[in-house]
Amino acid sequence: MDNKKRMKKVVVAMSGGVDSSVAAALLKKQGFDVVGIFMKFWKDGFGGQNRCCSIESEKMARLVAKKIGIPFYVINAEKDFKNKIVDYFLKEYKNGVTPNPCVICNKEIKFGLLLEKALKLGADYIATGHYVYTSLGSDSSLAFARQRGLTQASAIFRPSDEPAKLPAGYASNSLPRLFEAKDTEKDQTYFLWQLKQKQLKHVLFPVGNYTKPQVRALAKKFKLPVAETPESQEVCFVQNTTDEFLKKYLKTKPGDIVDVSGKKIGKHQGLWFYTIGQRKGIGLSGGPFYVVAKDLKKNLLIVSNNQKDLLKKELFVKNVSWLSDKAPEFPMKISVKVRYRTKLVEATIYKNNKVIFKTPQRAVTPGQSAVFYKGKELLGGGVIK
Repeated sequence: MDNKKRMKKVVVAMSGGVDSSVAAALLKKQGFDVVGIFMKFWKDGFGGQNRCCSIESEKMARLVAKKIGIPFYVINAEKDFKNKIVDYFLKEYKNGVTPNPCVICNKEIKFGLLLEKALKLGADYIATGHYVYTSLGSDSSLAFARQRGLTQASAIFRPSDEPAKLPAGYASNSLPRLFEAKDTEKDQTYFLWQLKQKQLKHVLFPVGNYTKPQVRALAKKFKLPVAETPESQEVCFVQNTTDEFLKKYLKTKPGDIVDVSGKKIGKHQGLWFYTIGQRKGIGLSGGPFYVVAKDLKKNLLIVSNNQKDLLKKELFVKNVSWLSDKAPEFPMKISVKVRYRTKLVEATIYKNNKVIFKTPQRAVTPGQSAVFYKGKELLGGGVIK
């Protein structure tokens, strides 16, 4: 068979949830050679399960693969997940900051380890159920997509036959780019800012141009057994609360709680049990009090009963990454998210990785991601210092 006309092979990361299941079904329907992969991640030694790869999740993923008629395999990624995600999570908390493990998992596991294994198996792409709007450059995949009647190489599928419209400024011969999903409530670009061009050119996001209700409707249409699968919101390897998880692995290290003037007003059990902006669980009377800072050298937890003390006009970021693989010209006006569930805010970023907000922002938290956008396009991000 002519290589240009062969079926493109796509490895789909199947979690047993509705999003990845519909992604696999859509790709199969459009004529791709689809392979389902279920990844087993680390679970703690206290009898709990990792929600992303529970026994029930594997069972559902296997049923979906059988229903849509694709091969299904299981990869054991426990060691990599423990070393690169869980250990990082605990180390960062012990250093007094609040990490975002999903960002690292996407970089190292889902679009790192899985992509590496998929390419070795001869796959052209990997695909996930992330809500992200994507575009690929004018390469052979675009030609293949056109042959198959797709509107884009990135396999943006729509409930109707109308062409998908790319955001303004998109050029068909540009590098792969990521944009906010159609369903802004489910958009997951925030977690993908560390991806690089070498990964993006091999990644498809089939549900990025659907809303969550449309995805569930498609699951019913395809008669998949996951149409009503509930959402998973918490960190996958944390069974109950982050605080309970940390207490299993990090020892207590008592110290003083002080107000912003330096007055001692209580005791804490370890700085890693608290995060900036936290109000509940501090254990002080006469509040409410809010965690506004941590002094790691003196082991002090600094609190205030004035929410204005949580406002910051600027921040610095480290480990900065740009999806284009090269930094833009500085200074540059951008929009920024400092947490997943916050609105975009106007800001300016400078060459020294300083970000100044147009209006002060609440509870800017070291360890979390500051993610940069231009309009709906994801540009990159950095870790808040």
